[in-house]
Formats: sequence, C-alpha cells, structure tokens
Amino acid sequence: MKILIGKILCKIFKYFPSSDLKLNFGGKYFRELACSLFFDNCGKKINIDRNSGIGNHISIGNYSGIGKNYYISSYVSIGNYVMMKSNCLIYTINHNFAKLNIPMCFQGFYEYKSVEIEDDVWIGGRAIILPGVKIGKGAIIGAGSVVTKNVEPYTIVAGNPAKLVRKREKQR
Repeated sequence: MKILIGKILCKIFKYFPSSDLKLNFGGKYFRELACSLFFDNCGKKINIDRNSGIGNHISIGNYSGIGKNYYISSYVSIGNYVMMKSNCLIYTINHNFAKLNIPMCFQGFYEYKSVEIEDDVWIGGRAIILPGVKIGKGAIIGAGSVVTKNVEPYTIVAGNPAKLVRKREKQR
C-alpha cells in the first residue's frame, strides 16, 4: 500500500514547480517524500526534480540529485553524491529482435539488466545509459553521451557511443 501511495503522489508532485525556483510550493520536499515511499532505498537530502518517469526497484543514496524531464527504468541503483542533469534516460530493458519471421513488436522484451551508478558520479544533460551498465565511482559522463559499456572509476567519457576522454587525477 505504501508503494502505491508513493507512486500516486509522485504522479501528482511531478508537476510541482522545479526545485531551483525560489517559490516552488514545496515541490522538492513533496517529491522526496513520495520517492521515499516507493523506492527500495531512499537516502537523505535527495533532489528529484519535476517531470519524471520512474520504474520500480529504484535505490538512491544520500545527497544525490536527478534533473528535470528524466526517465529511469526499473532496477536502477544510484549511489551517494550523484549529480544527474536534465533530460537523462536510463534504460534497463530492451526489445527482442532475433526472429526475422516475426515483427519485432511481437517478440517481447529481454529480461531486465540492472544499471548501477556508484558514488560521486556526474552525468551530463541528455545522457543515455543503456541496460546492464555499471558506472564507476567518481566517473563523469559528458552531456549527450550514449553509455553502452561499463565506465571505469574516475574516468571521463563522452560521445555516441561513449568513449574514454581521459582519467581524472588528483590535484596537487
């Protein structure tokens, strides 16, 4: 029952004003409350912005934020201190297409392949993360990137498909 109430509240609160507006009528607070009711795990001080599409079995860590107009499929784990800019898409399921004699729309779906985003990750706007991907701690995903493979910790990737730009190094 708690999950159902959370989902209904999320549908309502997703239209509240954006979190970054001074007069947002508690949108940030109410979206956080709704998500805490139906996420598998919901950290403290999260920011879930407006116009969402969220699946089931989502976990989000402390101090993580998700920008406006996003879609997160089911079975996604988001760590602590993760920043996601607007219009990000995370997919965990895809269509079957192996049989040439049957239209793809009638072949159903593959099983879910979970996505894991570790701590302290920055995901640029309009990034797309495909099923089964793991993004390592401290990684940066460039805006508009399509992530098709795992991303190593402390690396910067960008492009379509996302490729290594460089590794992050400690400042002296």
